[in-house]
Amino acid sequence: MLKDQIHTIIAQALEELNLSSDKLNINPPNNESFGDYATNIALQLAKSEKKNPMELAQLILDAIKPSGVIEKGEVMKPGFINIYVGKNKLIENLSQIAENKIEIPQVNNGKKIIVEYSSPNIAKPFTVGHLRSTIIGDTIANILESTGATIYRDNHLGDWGTQFGKLIYAIKEWGNEDEIKNAQSPVKVLVNLYVKFHTEAEKNPDLEIEGRKWFKKLEDGDKEARRLWTQSIEWSWTEFDRLYKQLGIKTESFENNGRGYGESYFEDKMDPVIEELKDKKILQESKGAWLVFFPNEKFPPMMLVKQDGATLYATRDLATDKFRLNKYGKDVIIINEVGAEQSLYFNQLYEVEKMAGWVKEGQRIHIKHGMFRFKDSKMSTRKGNTIWLEDVLEEAKNRALTLAKDEVIPDVAASVAYGALKWNDLKRSAHMDIVFDWDELLNMQGNSGPYVQYTYVRCKSVLDKCHPEAKPKDPGKHGFFANEDELSLLRTLSKYSETVLDSAQSFAPNYLCLYLYDLSQKYNLFYQKHKILKAENEEVKQMRLTITKAVANVLQHGLTLLGIQTVEKM
Repeated sequence: MLKDQIHTIIAQALEELNLSSDKLNINPPNNESFGDYATNIALQLAKSEKKNPMELAQLILDAIKPSGVIEKGEVMKPGFINIYVGKNKLIENLSQIAENKIEIPQVNNGKKIIVEYSSPNIAKPFTVGHLRSTIIGDTIANILESTGATIYRDNHLGDWGTQFGKLIYAIKEWGNEDEIKNAQSPVKVLVNLYVKFHTEAEKNPDLEIEGRKWFKKLEDGDKEARRLWTQSIEWSWTEFDRLYKQLGIKTESFENNGRGYGESYFEDKMDPVIEELKDKKILQESKGAWLVFFPNEKFPPMMLVKQDGATLYATRDLATDKFRLNKYGKDVIIINEVGAEQSLYFNQLYEVEKMAGWVKEGQRIHIKHGMFRFKDSKMSTRKGNTIWLEDVLEEAKNRALTLAKDEVIPDVAASVAYGALKWNDLKRSAHMDIVFDWDELLNMQGNSGPYVQYTYVRCKSVLDKCHPEAKPKDPGKHGFFANEDELSLLRTLSKYSETVLDSAQSFAPNYLCLYLYDLSQKYNLFYQKHKILKAENEEVKQMRLTITKAVANVLQHGLTLLGIQTVEKM
């Protein structure tokens, strides 16, 4: 990676000057005219070295030994050092990428990482609210895997809890099992019953007690409760599996035979955890319930066992993590891709695990995403106030077909539609809330998935028009003919690997989106301004074909990490 090579070269120069390289950072400048990379190390050291920043920067620059990596450097006020990569090095990098030798730094090699994401609730249809965790979590798993980590994907299904007592009561009181079974969407019938329960409970609060009673029966193994619960899982998973396939989520990659370890899996694994926390004086009794009280009131108390002996979501999560540490090793990193509104809960959960001596600082990570919401309210399944994901996917596909100029194969339209849907989520910082808007959600122009997909199609079209003997060759053998637009593309291509690395280290897919959009813009500008197949001579043609091939390879690689399919025609 060029960035690392330049860091090493400058660090060596600092060492020769007896200067510290501890604070040395190398980053691309905001303006390409200021070079490929820049460092403010002179500004960092000026005070302690009692030197003028500009003079110190020049001293450091003069100490940098000539190499094929750095063509030149310059000092700029108030003490920056700008670095320009050698053109031969850029060509060497271009040739590697054109041969599809894309090397992502394997910084996570040897690490085991569990990425928990999606985690829909049984008996509730997938809503647009589930989309964020599913898309972001899947992408982060892909990106981390590309950096060498061994990834375990876990879909922690919400298949246990008091809500199932409420649902079972609703089915028994107002439902018709034959009607549910024969419905086009059984899950929607179930969610309507769930909504009805809460509507009726507002009129009659005693229904909440009935719901809790049925959940206790479920926990105690009551046959009727278990039967209805099991049926609800099967109905739900059929629908989930269909939607996952539409989104390109490979369910077979989830642990536990492709379904993930749902909450119910840990039903018989909670008691040992509760006993351990009691033995370690972490869990304390209060009015018949068992709670964790945090030292110095760092967080509000966390209840793990209710007065009636029923467990909670937190109890099952602790049992889940204990199981993971036993199964995958005590050093496994566990990532939860869950909404930002649960930040306090996860802070409490991680603190309990540290108090118990299970994990070290930084071993538990909560990747937060904002919520989909309406302009004036939150979405809520129990209030029947939400947007079904199935409707979003259908609308996206219809819009893709409408925008198509020619007849489009339905599968291609679906790839373009779902690419737009994913991109419009991933291109923004995950922690931000999204106000639900059909046009924004399914945007297919400008900074969009289809724009990047189309750029890939354009590259492939150019390459497909080549005569077989005129496929791209190594431009380094023919000299350097890059104009400013070509040079800009070469510089951008050289930064792909480090962009993927930055995305992995910051858990930020939006960094990768920004890069791919920028690369697409630069290639399309180059395509409009310069002839490729009819270039002025064979050598220039080969250079431009090589650039086209490299751009196509990077776009395909990057879109794949984002979970977006490339298509051959649009």
